Amino acid sequence: MPTPRYTMIPGAPTPVAPFSHAVETDGFIFITGQMPTWPDDDSRPLPEGIDAQTRRVMDNLVIVLEGVGAHLSDVVQARVYLTEFERDYAAMNEAYASYFPQDRRPARTCVGVTGLARGALVEIDLVARRAV
Repeated sequence: MPTPRYTMIPGAPTPVAPFSHAVETDGFIFITGQMPTWPDDDSRPLPEGIDAQTRRVMDNLVIVLEGVGAHLSDVVQARVYLTEFERDYAAMNEAYASYFPQDRRPARTCVGVTGLARGALVEIDLVARRAV
């Protein structure tokens, strides 16, 4: 088994905890959950509302994927965490779905949580697989 490759992506958001942006092993790429923070200014306030936060999170995930030479089309699984599940589920789904073709959506889990770093409303992590 090859040694995992741990990667920090230049230009990606500043980590809110001790982690790598991505870890790759055996063709699988594990993308750390991204927050709706701004990659160019970590001190900037988070976007307002679930739609804007979901889009910022997805854009941050794209930055990390591109940093390892991958794309959303390589994503096979996603996990979504929402602090206001009942209120935000439908709007988050609408924003999230706009990033994937209807016939190429990854497997997904979505759970309600009691809190996220930086007071965020949403966090999403991904697993991608390189084409063989």
